[in-house]
This record gives sequence, C-alpha cells and structure tokens, in this order.
Amino acid sequence: METRELRYFVAVAEELHFGRAAQRLGIAQPPLSRTISQLEQRLGVALLNRTSRKVTLTEAGSVLLAEARPILGAVAAAERRARRAATSQPSLVLATKAGASGELLAKLLDAYAAEPGATPVDLLLCESHPQQLLHDGQADVALLHQPFDSTAGLDTEILSTEGQVAILPTAHPLASRSHVRMADVTSLPELPSARWPGPGGAYPEGPGAEVRNQTQLFQLIALGRTTVVLPESCRANLLAGLAAVPVLDAPAVTTVIAWPPHSRSRALAALVRVATRL
Repeated sequence: METRELRYFVAVAEELHFGRAAQRLGIAQPPLSRTISQLEQRLGVALLNRTSRKVTLTEAGSVLLAEARPILGAVAAAERRARRAATSQPSLVLATKAGASGELLAKLLDAYAAEPGATPVDLLLCESHPQQLLHDGQADVALLHQPFDSTAGLDTEILSTEGQVAILPTAHPLASRSHVRMADVTSLPELPSARWPGPGGAYPEGPGAEVRNQTQLFQLIALGRTTVVLPESCRANLLAGLAAVPVLDAPAVTTVIAWPPHSRSRALAALVRVATRL
C-alpha cells in the first residue's frame, strides 16, 4: 500500500462521504473513488459498504482505519523531525501541560542550561495530551503525569511522585477540612467534576463544566461552578478564593520524563540525565 492510498482511505472512512472526502483532500471525486476501489481489489476485501444514501465501514475497513492512522502519523512525524534536524540552530522541544510541574520544570531548565554544551530548549505548552506531541514529531521530550497521560510506545524515567488535592472554593464547607476522600468530592451535586477533552478533542458525557486549561478551570471553581482533583504541586498556581484539600484515597500521580524510543539525540540524553539527577 502507498501512503497516498492510506490518506485517501482515511479521509473517506472519517467523512463517510466521498464528496466531502474529495473536498478535504483537494481532489476530484472520480480519482478518489478509483483509488479506493483499487485498494480494495489489491487487498481482496471490501473496506466500505456503499449505497445511494450512505457509506459505512466494513469490519475490514474499521481495522484498516485503526492501523492507518498511526502509520500516517509516523510518516508525518518523520518528516517534521527530518526538517528540524536540518535547521542551522538545533534545539530540543520540551512539551508539557501549561501550569503543570512548574517548580520541577524551572529547576530542570536551569540545571540543564548550566551543563557544558547544553542545547537551547524550546517549551511547547499545551492544554492536554502532551504525549501526542511526541508521537507526531512536534516535540522531542515531554513531562507526563501518570495515570492521566499515556506513556504507551515511549521511553520514560520517573522523576517524582505526589498525592492529590481537591480544589474547592474557600467558602465551601469541605474547604476547611484537613483532608477528604474521593467519595466526598464526587458526591457534590452543586460542584460536578470538570470535564477535559479526550485525545480526539471530544469531551466525555457528564454534567461538569468543559475546560481546556488550568486558568479557565480555576476561574470556574472560584465561581462555584465545578471542582477537580489535581496533583498537589498545583498549589503553587492557586488563585485567591481557592483552597486545596488533600484527598487521602486519590491515586498517587507520578511525573515522568518521556521521549520516543528511536531517538539518538545526545542533547536529549543529557537532558534526561539532568532530570533524573534532580
């Protein structure tokens, strides 16, 4: 199979409409239809069920869609990494969630900058899922937080482990407690838990407010619209009017430094050594 065929198939499989897929690809519909038919003939299976009203995926088509997405992502990542490697001033791109691990990040950047021959580090602050920036080649290394971030397919080193706290309005009755449990937080009808977008950008079903970054989240909590359980290190970013109460039975959060397993960058290796030393 050619990557062009996979791109065409993924467009049709996601749009479930040949016209929209052709428009998305910037090509005419007839060559798109021919390419999909040729791909089906080569594989010897039907990938799509076509009627005059709709297009649906067959079981084989669903399997190919799941396989094709990471393949195309890997190709795009290879292109980005190759272009970046050819720049006259190479740098390391470190991805992390905005507002997360602020103290650790500052120490890491300062300590690495003091190393002989340190490469410049560019920060890529994202709202969620920094691991995706590693997979698609936009970043060389990332700070991830388990169990929230997936480390599948990445090499990692553990940096720290911490407990979690419930972030509440200071006027809330639970805010004056020395500690709470998860059941205390999740059973608050007036403060449903905030909802973050998943890897595909869609929000899970639920009554809580939809949020994309920590600043937005803290403002909504201060207004009494939602609550959240976060790593204890978030205390450093709390706004006035918010309280952080330890949650005794919340799972521990482990911060790791992660990178693609195929990386051979000496600068990246030096950064990881500094991080683990810290």
